[in-house]
Amino acid sequence: MPVHTELANFIWSVADLLRGDYKQSEYGKVILPFTTLRRLDCVMAPTRQAVWNRAAATRVENKDAILRAAARLRFYNLSRQSFATIGSDADNVATNLNDYLNGFSPSAREILEKYEFHVQIARLDAAGLLYKVVQKFAEIDLSPQRVDNHQMGYVFEELIRKFSEISNETAGEHFTPREVIELMVNLLLAPDADTLNQPGKVVNILDPACGTGGMLSAAEEHITSLNPRATVELFGQELNAESYAICRSDMMIKGQDPSHIVYGNSFSADGHRRRTFDYMLANPPFGVEWKKVQDQVEAEYAALGHAGRFGAGLPRINDGSFLFLQHMISKMKLVEKDGSGGTRLAIVFNGSPLFTGGAGSGESEIRRWILENDWLEAIVALPDQLFYNTGISTYFWIVTNRKDAAHRGKVVLLDAREYWAKMRKSLGEKRKLITKEQIRQITGLYGDALAAAANPEHPGHAKVKVFANEEFGYQRIAVDWPLRQRFEVTEDTLAVLAAAKPLARYADRDALLAAFKPLLGTVWWTRKDAQSALLGAAAGAGVPWPWPHAAIQKAIWAVVAVSDPEGELQTKKGRPLPDPDLRDYENVPLTEDIDEYFAREVLPHVPDAWIADIRDPKTGAAARARIGYEIPFTRHFYVYTPPRPLAVIDAELRELEAQIQTLLREVTGR
Repeated sequence: MPVHTELANFIWSVADLLRGDYKQSEYGKVILPFTTLRRLDCVMAPTRQAVWNRAAATRVENKDAILRAAARLRFYNLSRQSFATIGSDADNVATNLNDYLNGFSPSAREILEKYEFHVQIARLDAAGLLYKVVQKFAEIDLSPQRVDNHQMGYVFEELIRKFSEISNETAGEHFTPREVIELMVNLLLAPDADTLNQPGKVVNILDPACGTGGMLSAAEEHITSLNPRATVELFGQELNAESYAICRSDMMIKGQDPSHIVYGNSFSADGHRRRTFDYMLANPPFGVEWKKVQDQVEAEYAALGHAGRFGAGLPRINDGSFLFLQHMISKMKLVEKDGSGGTRLAIVFNGSPLFTGGAGSGESEIRRWILENDWLEAIVALPDQLFYNTGISTYFWIVTNRKDAAHRGKVVLLDAREYWAKMRKSLGEKRKLITKEQIRQITGLYGDALAAAANPEHPGHAKVKVFANEEFGYQRIAVDWPLRQRFEVTEDTLAVLAAAKPLARYADRDALLAAFKPLLGTVWWTRKDAQSALLGAAAGAGVPWPWPHAAIQKAIWAVVAVSDPEGELQTKKGRPLPDPDLRDYENVPLTEDIDEYFAREVLPHVPDAWIADIRDPKTGAAARARIGYEIPFTRHFYVYTPPRPLAVIDAELRELEAQIQTLLREVTGR
């Protein structure tokens, strides 16, 4: 059993002490902060005495930097307490534990406060459980010599997964499977391997939805494996308090600046305003609405436009995925004249951002903005059932403002949906994993994508397609058909007319309807004949025609006239009127001429159709076409599978019937 699993199981046994006094869904409120505290306790142990000595010898008021130097860590503790001393005094365990917490440096104390640790200490003490819990954790060795940072990350992930399973929460909101992170980091960083290996290289990385920090840690490990002397600065922001506390404590223990991990919502309270980054990566929640921050986001959009983060457009309120991507793009470094600078970023999306939203919608405009700026390098389709909280298909979007010459103006689509292995035991919705060898294969194919797409003999040719940016664009046109009508009076006609709002206060309504009754069942094939008959019926009954009331006349013709392909062509000023019920729309490829497409694809089927103007719902402006962008990934990789021949199906059915008959004879003994 791996060390991290063994430790997680031992820590989880604390739940046996909590049972009865805590609900299952509340176990994490105790176990996670105690695990964090014990880890800090073990990490500090070698330098505790040095910190106390330096504190006693230093007379300046602000000793923080001096004491951190003495601790050789980003944090320290001035209390004389430890898990050993707290666990040896049953009568004063709460007092001693609170003294220990208050002795931490400010950065560490803030982390523990996010757990609301003092509340849990009081509750455990009142239940008579605090001493037992402290003793249990005092038995665990979480020192870096026993559990390295990588394994400690796994311990936290295992604990969170357990809590999520028993409380029906989504573990995927807290962390991403490690093999997914490894593949994502590979694709993000692989093209820059030579650059990252330069002496004295300094790299900064942001995850604006960092969870427990797994992606940041994996990116750091990848870079330092290429260049052990590189300096990697990690930045993140997280909305969930417990995930934030775990991530910040992990960064603090590793020697990263804990202030770089910010608590709060990235949209409404950007924790890294005016900063730009070399690399960014994120796995934001799928399909989560952004109504809570709607006012702030819309205000920034209206006030700042492209000078803010969301100038390209706003997605629908029930999915904030594209807000994360725009937020990240706003933090890309500018590319200098000498080619230096620039940023690469990777983000995990579900399928929705590929195609949701028609021409002119917020989503389409965001895709248009990204593609027309030539920022989208690739989209990689992943296997389904890969994440803990959802079995749906997911995609990596790789975005950069510093494409190499070979990739400029192009987008790579890589289909990695078949690169997976079945797990021995499912974890939530996660039933598949990507093996180390498969990660290597996908990474290699990504690096060789242009060659693979161009060479039909390449073993990965069927998995890669390359398109020009504009091939994802289209021109949305409206196609109108001429309005042809017949005219008739039926029982339904009179019933609808009687209920029509314009006639509600018309004094002669009932008389007019009565005048029309003798015409029941009559059909006219020209508007002139229908008008003559209706006017004649009204005059014959002594009912004045409602000439002064345009709305009433309109209501009459609306029910008397019926669309009919064999009917009279309706015109106005000599031009045919469009039939609103027959209006259709066509998406013309952006690379094609609209008139040529129309002549080829529409006119052979509807010779009298024409292209109508489309009005912008926001501005009211008319245009011949509206530009839209979508990325129909699955369509490009669809392979037609013909149905099996009927003879084969019949043979199988006969074989099954024979087997059934054999079984029946065995049962009945005949």
